[in-house]
Amino acid sequence: MEKLAIFEWKKIRRIWHKKIEMWFFSVIDIVGILIEQEDYWLVRNYWKVLKHRLNKEWSEVVTNCNQLKMLAIDGKMRLTDVADAETILRIVQSIPSKKAEPIKQRLAKVWHERMQETIDPSLWIDRARENWKAHGRSEKWIQQRMMWQETRNKLTDYRRDHWVKKWDEYAILTNIIHQEWTWLSVREHKDLKNLQSQNLRDHMSDAELIFTALAELSTRQIAEVTESEWLEGNKIPAKKWWEIAKNAKQSLELQTWKNIINEENFLKWKKKLK
Repeated sequence: MEKLAIFEWKKIRRIWHKKIEMWFFSVIDIVGILIEQEDYWLVRNYWKVLKHRLNKEWSEVVTNCNQLKMLAIDGKMRLTDVADAETILRIVQSIPSKKAEPIKQRLAKVWHERMQETIDPSLWIDRARENWKAHGRSEKWIQQRMMWQETRNKLTDYRRDHWVKKWDEYAILTNIIHQEWTWLSVREHKDLKNLQSQNLRDHMSDAELIFTALAELSTRQIAEVTESEWLEGNKIPAKKWWEIAKNAKQSLELQTWKNIINEENFLKWKKKLK
């Protein structure tokens, strides 16, 4: 699971946390590159001082750092500070460095774009369409992907209004719905498609997208009728649509002699764009 990332031609240790599906990067490696220092102990001391300053500023950056075992310079597996991509970017913003400046400028540009999209949501839609086109999606696929997103948003709104608010609760309910019609967990479906941190929906076929939308539409309508609340209450409609999913899926597969769930993905387009 441990791999090496490259930044400024320097190796950055990273590790994929399969359970929560997230990359974690070595903070020491990132800091060393930004301050242009290769001496491990000097970098370690710099990070120690920076952590102290961030804590005094009531920053959550240090709190969001974890410790995982990575291969150290002495060839042994040792605990070291690691952080996800979001926290790493916040650390980058805290370090005065000419190497960090391009990243800071890019973050400012992205922030400005997101602010514009908040004012005018159509800008987000246009950006998403262009990104999908660049990665080989057809116009038909894009329409179905956007239809699914609208269906998903309505289900999320219902749950938020009925006391489902935590991220892990949303993940639990999503996994229940997914298993009801695919007979696979979200993680197992991603494994089938050879995906790691990629968005599963962005690599679904037309049929997979349609059935996912049907699953979430049915779940929301059942939840509305039964007035489901909280996590446990919302688990019931997530499971109740099983017969609808099973019958629709089996009927289509019998007519077409094709499995709806498949291993196809769009990763080949990523290689073409490099």
